[in-house]
Amino acid sequence: MRIYKILRPEEWATLERDGETAGAPIDLADGFVHFSTAEQAAETAAKHFAGVEGLVLAALEADDLGDDLKWEPSRGGALFPHLYGPLRLADVIWHAPLPVVDGAHLFPDNM
Repeated sequence: MRIYKILRPEEWATLERDGETAGAPIDLADGFVHFSTAEQAAETAAKHFAGVEGLVLAALEADDLGDDLKWEPSRGGALFPHLYGPLRLADVIWHAPLPVVDGAHLFPDNM
């Protein structure tokens, strides 16, 4: 199953430069890297990244992350994927820009 990470431009630049990252400030505060499923990603973008330009959407294969990936309840009890370890560039299957169109982020068709 694919899972997705929404990254701000500076977070993506760090991942590209260093090959891994502990994530965004909220990830550091919570102690894990937040991900979303394809069904959760648009709500995540609207809730946490409304109007933010320049975002990058990274896709990863959940099974490739091993035991460091935990599915834990969040919004309304829904299970969200959380990575207890660094996000590694080597684990990113593909990435794409996440432009804002008519006030909402436009997600790629291949999700």
